Amino acid sequence: MNENNISTDLQKRAFCVALQKNNKTIKVDGDFPNEFSEVLKNASISWVNVIVDDIKADSERIATSLGFSSNLISALLTDKPSNYEDTDVELGIIMPAVSIKELDITINPLIILIKKGLVLTIHEKAVTRLVRFSRYADIFMKKIKQNIPWQDKLTLMLVRIINETNSKNFDYLREIEQQADWLVKYLMDPKTPRQKLGPEIYKMKHALIVYLDSLWVSFNVITNLREGDAMVLSDNEKLLEKISLLSGDVRNQISISEHMSEVLASGLEVLQTIYNNQLQMLNNRLALLVAWLTIIGTAVLVPNTLATIFGIPSISERFNWMIVILILTASTILAGLGSYWFVKSRGLLSRKL
Repeated sequence: MNENNISTDLQKRAFCVALQKNNKTIKVDGDFPNEFSEVLKNASISWVNVIVDDIKADSERIATSLGFSSNLISALLTDKPSNYEDTDVELGIIMPAVSIKELDITINPLIILIKKGLVLTIHEKAVTRLVRFSRYADIFMKKIKQNIPWQDKLTLMLVRIINETNSKNFDYLREIEQQADWLVKYLMDPKTPRQKLGPEIYKMKHALIVYLDSLWVSFNVITNLREGDAMVLSDNEKLLEKISLLSGDVRNQISISEHMSEVLASGLEVLQTIYNNQLQMLNNRLALLVAWLTIIGTAVLVPNTLATIFGIPSISERFNWMIVILILTASTILAGLGSYWFVKSRGLLSRKL
């Protein structure tokens, strides 16, 4: 690998944890993964992790520098990427690594390549879970027995890496639940601007859909590992059972997420019903207000019109002011009663508040 072809930002972002043949473990940091060649030669099993800026641009060069075929990476990172590629002597998978900020959820690819004696993981800077796991990965490797087949060693390491990835993914479901609780509280607040409700509801549903999609991808990859009969993985039933347990964990998370989606959907329907009832009550109040304003307006308008007519000098001279007052009073009462009867007959006064 030409080191100049890789971004200098890769420096100090590669590490290797290896179990040596004398049953001792070694942990090494490096600028570039090909610096671990001597460690890899003397190890019965090694794990190399590399952080990159662009996983599509740098993954093939990193993989080939450690002895993996370029075809393996090419198959994983095509326009229609595969999450599982097995060439008998090599195995490549892509696991989704979830990250979330509020309701903005991102799925980052985590490439895991496996061949005899080596597990290589490649990911971008946004994925930090394996860097944290590396702090005690040597302790885990010490528990791997030297006298077991190399396929068993690889399987144990792979299961541990996938479990670390899945556990971190599962943690984000709690954040989605917290955001869902905040959203329900936000929706129940009558002061909440209604124009913001649609986008917030969409963001919540979208976050759940993307999260569920990542879980299904994980489930499919683990199922392929369990049933794909990869030559680089163990045939030991006890180890295969560990992979089945990973599959069961993901399946449980899928069930929880789907249940949460149903609860959220039903809750939003209830809130929408409450909101519609509030709008209906407001409409009823407005209709009742309009009805009473109609009655009052009619009761005032008719005598006001008559008073204008009686104000004409040629007409006012013909009527005594007592008669005018009597006519205006009678017209007010009759107009009010007439408009009240008309409005009530249309059912405008019987609206429930």
